[in-house]
Amino acid sequence: METTHPTYHWHPSYVEEGVTHYAVTNMPGAVPHTSTIALTNATLPYAQALARWGSLEAARRDPALAAGINAYAGRTVHASVAEVLGVEALPLADVLKS
Repeated sequence: METTHPTYHWHPSYVEEGVTHYAVTNMPGAVPHTSTIALTNATLPYAQALARWGSLEAARRDPALAAGINAYAGRTVHASVAEVLGVEALPLADVLKS
């Protein structure tokens, strides 16, 4: 979707060139209790894995957690982050072997 500007809960839509645009940027803000429960349900298993096994073992066990590692021990691990920073990436596989 493309729109020229964000909208807000108190004025959520506008018409431009005959097209009605709806672009509220913070939809979860309309239902904070429900959105908090949804976020907790989605993230709690990751927090529990990190607490149970520590970051490296949890990453070894769960590829989704491993994919979230950007840096380790002062070295950049995520290839895209390393590219943006202009540094060499430490291969994630090397980190997970340690």
